[in-house]
Amino acid sequence: MNSFTNRIPDAAVRRFSLYLRYLEDFERSGIRNVASGVLAERGGTTAAQVRKDLSFLGSFGKRGLGYSVAELTGVLRGVLGLDSVWRVALLGAGRIGTALFRYEPFRARGFHITTVIDNDPGKIGTRLGDVTIRGEHELESALQDDRTDLVIVAVPAAVAQALVDRVVAAGIRAVLNYAPTQLRLPGDVALRNVSMMVELESLSHALARLRR
Repeated sequence: MNSFTNRIPDAAVRRFSLYLRYLEDFERSGIRNVASGVLAERGGTTAAQVRKDLSFLGSFGKRGLGYSVAELTGVLRGVLGLDSVWRVALLGAGRIGTALFRYEPFRARGFHITTVIDNDPGKIGTRLGDVTIRGEHELESALQDDRTDLVIVAVPAAVAQALVDRVVAAGIRAVLNYAPTQLRLPGDVALRNVSMMVELESLSHALARLRR
């Protein structure tokens, strides 16, 4: 991954992902240059914030012309690691896991789910798409055999920590957690949590405020 990411705040990296989506929309529309104000308007932020974020990437963009859409798209894809193919292991082939496996934008962005692990005897040995589901007893060997880069956790909360402990012991250093629990991981392991309940409760809070 691009060395810039060693010194870029997480909040800026998250905005980079949004900027990239907007830039790809502009590129498909044939737009060749874009101003920071346009990106800010799309992202619900300020032009100053956009310029500050992009300053982490070095000096480019021209006064009066803005940023080259093609150039900035390429830089952001590199910084976000999207110029690589990442091999992903999915823990859990239930409803959420199956939906994640079938989510086509993962593959379009270079995230290929090459391993699926589950503890249901009725699922082990069957296929999810082009991947054969393997049992939890095969976890470590599957991660090694498939040269896994990162793991998506979509298992019940009660078993998530124990499975992730095994994942970390196997050498995995990036985990995306969909399990409804707070995982405890070493500091050298990148963890991102996706909590639908947190997001829904945030929305319900907003609705409650609007009704007052």
